[in-house]
Amino acid sequence: MKQAIRQQAMPGIIGGLGPLAHIEFERRLIALNAERGATSDSDHPISILINATDIPDRTQSLLGNAPSCTPSLVKYGKILQMAGANFLVITCNTAHGFYEAVQSQLDIPWIHLMNITAQFIQSHYPHSRRVGVLSTTGTLQAKLYHNSLSALGLTAIAPPLNSPLQRDLMHAIYNPVWGVKATGVEIFPPAISILENAITWLKDQGAELVIAGCTEISVVLPKLKLHSLINIDPLDILANLTLDLAFGHQEIPINRHNSSTQKLYQFT
Repeated sequence: MKQAIRQQAMPGIIGGLGPLAHIEFERRLIALNAERGATSDSDHPISILINATDIPDRTQSLLGNAPSCTPSLVKYGKILQMAGANFLVITCNTAHGFYEAVQSQLDIPWIHLMNITAQFIQSHYPHSRRVGVLSTTGTLQAKLYHNSLSALGLTAIAPPLNSPLQRDLMHAIYNPVWGVKATGVEIFPPAISILENAITWLKDQGAELVIAGCTEISVVLPKLKLHSLINIDPLDILANLTLDLAFGHQEIPINRHNSSTQKLYQFT
């Protein structure tokens, strides 16, 4: 009989940013764990989830058009911490614009999505240097992927902040009729067309890989023509690392403040 692997640490998940974020993440978590040999309910990690739909829109908050997300993220992080979570996962790219302010107020480490994505690319694609990024305007303005990639000698390529292409990307995510946040699991043609145009643009700019830098884009990207670009999905990277940490295959950072920034993980 298969010997069960004992869980070593509890993931705490802040989801609901947007509606599909944590659902898509947990789908990846289950699928990747099945690839590792999970065959029953008890083979999957115990986790604690908060569906934090009342957190202000992250892009609008970073742009100064909505209240700061920091108090809400700290509040829910502390709830998960008190409930027994050993590390924090937030399934929203743009939320990482508040990372420093939030992490300094928590006693458990928040796993930094951009940093682990950059580390994964460096580990798996050592000869690639130009990385395309599709993201919200908030993530782009805060240079979240730009900073993490450049720290490892990689170059981020993304649409200019106020360009028509970036505005179109925001429509693909936020449009109240056919945007991914509004339509849930159904993906409409306008969103697909915009994202494929963006991928073509990245290819023309010399990108070798493309990061789905928004969880809504993670939902759509597998359905698109990538024009030979390699799809890098941070949700998959985060799900694999969450399993590693939960089952003790990698150590959780000890120093909580900015620990995920400093920690170097192993990616197989």
